[in-house]
Amino acid sequence: MTTLQGVGVALVTPFHEDLSIDFDSLTKLIEHNIANGTRFLVVLGTTAEAATLSKEEKEQVVAHIVKVNNGRLPLVLGIGGNNTLEVKKQIETTDLSDFQAILSVSPYYNKPNQEGLYQHYKTLAETRKPIIIYNVPSRTGQNIEAKTTLKLAKEFPNLFMIKEAAPNILQYFDILRNKPENFHLVSGDDEYTLPVTLAGGSGVISVIGQAYAKEFSTMVQLAFDRKVDEAYVLHNKLVEITRLIFAEGNPCGIKTVLAEMGLVKNYLRLPLVPASEELKAKIKAEMAKIKA
Repeated sequence: MTTLQGVGVALVTPFHEDLSIDFDSLTKLIEHNIANGTRFLVVLGTTAEAATLSKEEKEQVVAHIVKVNNGRLPLVLGIGGNNTLEVKKQIETTDLSDFQAILSVSPYYNKPNQEGLYQHYKTLAETRKPIIIYNVPSRTGQNIEAKTTLKLAKEFPNLFMIKEAAPNILQYFDILRNKPENFHLVSGDDEYTLPVTLAGGSGVISVIGQAYAKEFSTMVQLAFDRKVDEAYVLHNKLVEITRLIFAEGNPCGIKTVLAEMGLVKNYLRLPLVPASEELKAKIKAEMAKIKA
């Protein structure tokens, strides 16, 4: 059993209008999640716009989250890239004393074949650090096939989990059906969270969960308790807002929701831009329905 189960959230990085980091809003967001049942926090993931943060800013974000969290929830740190040896070096040289695990996205842009993906994670496993494989073909351009994931899971115990975000839910089920007992799968797609958890998954690393933390956490706990009908009531309540936040890319949708909730200001760094007025209107309308 892993401590990283239930709802983990991939935290956004809030910005001020001048695009400097808004640490006060980051504090509010962390406290909101801790108070409403989130089980672990993912730091510097894709949703954090980590690609647009400088090295110094990343260090400041990490230090702030560690300080505010103060040991209350387990933390996961995003360290990934398409230069295998550089990613390995980063993992080896980063102080991971405050983190339960690394979340490492598969190499993007290079488009390695399955053997290349296997060798990439085999090399990262040599660090002996606990690593979560992250498969997100929509961003990386290449899918880690179930057979590759299962091979890694069986050979390297410190590759102990996958955040699976393939567009084909059958791939999730293939991994869950054939995985070793000590290997875990969390959904990387918010909309798949409930069926994947019911099929034996360990929960989700979520985007929408940081806004609707109480509802999403309750839904996953109901799934663990096998209270399927009650869980699907919450799933159905949240499914439309979940689709809307990804309609124009992540994190512009979730920042719109969080801004409406008064948790962050709605600013993103280029090349990302805020949601269109049309999408904002749809999100506001759906949030009103959820609240009703």
